[in-house]
Order: sequence, then structure tokens, then C-alpha cells
Amino acid sequence: MTIRELLHTTQHRPWEIPTETWQFYQEWNKAIFLHWPVDLSELKKFVPEELEIDLFDGKPWISVVAFTMEKIRPKNLPSFPPISDFDEVNIRTYVKSNHKTGVYFLSMEGGKKLSCQVAKSISQLPYRFSRMKRTANRYTSNNTEFKDKLDIQFTIGKEITQKTRLQTWLTERYALFQDNKKWINEFEIHHLEWPINEMNLKELIIDYQRFNQLFRGEPHSSQYSEGVKVIAWGKRKKAKTEYGG
Repeated sequence: MTIRELLHTTQHRPWEIPTETWQFYQEWNKAIFLHWPVDLSELKKFVPEELEIDLFDGKPWISVVAFTMEKIRPKNLPSFPPISDFDEVNIRTYVKSNHKTGVYFLSMEGGKKLSCQVAKSISQLPYRFSRMKRTANRYTSNNTEFKDKLDIQFTIGKEITQKTRLQTWLTERYALFQDNKKWINEFEIHHLEWPINEMNLKELIIDYQRFNQLFRGEPHSSQYSEGVKVIAWGKRKKAKTEYGG
């Protein structure tokens, strides 16, 4: 699918595509999704008060998303694989702001130091470097500074042709909200619906000390996706004082 075709396939979106010119292209490939319902009072410790935590049937959720970023590039420039292609692990939750539902990252890790530095400088997203390795049925990440460890061993199951309400709620997100000291940065993205497969967990080690009260037990839900092509717009800065809380 061409970028033009991608931009004109919008019937699945919850709101209209932005009218401004897009700024970045990227691919999120071979993605692993692990999802947990969590305690709201515990989650609030990690989310800025300016953002409303989104709930599904009255419960908040967090997800670990481990994938391979590929071909990320600005519009009108080619990608440069030594920087544009890298493994990435996100821990995210789900929020609402300005009548839009999106994600908020509790943690962002990339498998290449230079890629993390470039991505962080351009986007102001909280990228940090972790050592990562993946094979067809295993994904590992280790960060000695934060003492974070992730080890996912899995097999891929059959294609899911009809998503549940929860699966759609967890995967179909077209906005990102991230904070710094004074601002909330808002990003809009566009992609086709995630194609997902069932995934069978063979072994899971997840040890992020600061989030251990959130990760309790096995994930409630897990899926695998071959990936999506993504169009992204530039960030919009909004002062925290402009939010109603």
C-alpha cells in the first residue's frame, strides 16, 4: 500500500485525519502485545494529573508492546537503517484528552544508543537505551542502569479475524500524550487497523522494579502482529496550565 492509499483509508478511525501535512513515516513490525488490568490508584502515581486515565468497563489497563521499528524517516527523506531500524519496548497505559483517546508511555526503550538519542532529541519522548535481542520466538531486553529485565518466549497462533471490544480498545489508538515539566506534548498518528494473531506465551519474565505493583500475575491478554505502516504528525505543545486537570 502506498502512502497516498494509506492516508485515504480512514473509515476505521475514531476521528478525522489531521489536515496538516504529515512529518514522519515509520513501520512497527513483528509486534508483541501483553496486557494487564491494573489498580487505578497505583496507576495514578505514574500518569500526570492533566491527563484522564481511560477505562474499559471501569478498569484501567497497561500494556507491554515489544516490536521492531523500521524505516523511520522524515517526509521527503530516505530512511537510514543504522539509525532508523531498531528494536523497541514500550510500557504504556491509556488516556483521554481533548476528546481524543490515546496512549501515555510509562517507559520507552530502544535497542540502539544512537537511535534513542536521535529519537529523543526530535520527539522529546523518553527514550532510553537497553540491550535487546530477538529471534522468531523470543524477545529479550535488559537495562543494567534501571535493573529492568524482560524475557518473552512465545509461539504465534492463528489469525484473529474478529477482534473483541477489548482487543480493539487496546490496539486502535491514534494519539499519544507525553509530558515534561511544563508541557503536554500531543502527537497524532495514522495506520490501518492492526492485524493480530493469537499468541501463546511459553515463558515470561518481566521485572521493572518501579512497576512491580502494576504487573501482577500473567497478562490477561496477549497477541502478535506482523505490523503496521505508520504516518505521524509533529508534536503540539500545550502548557499544563491550560488543562482542566
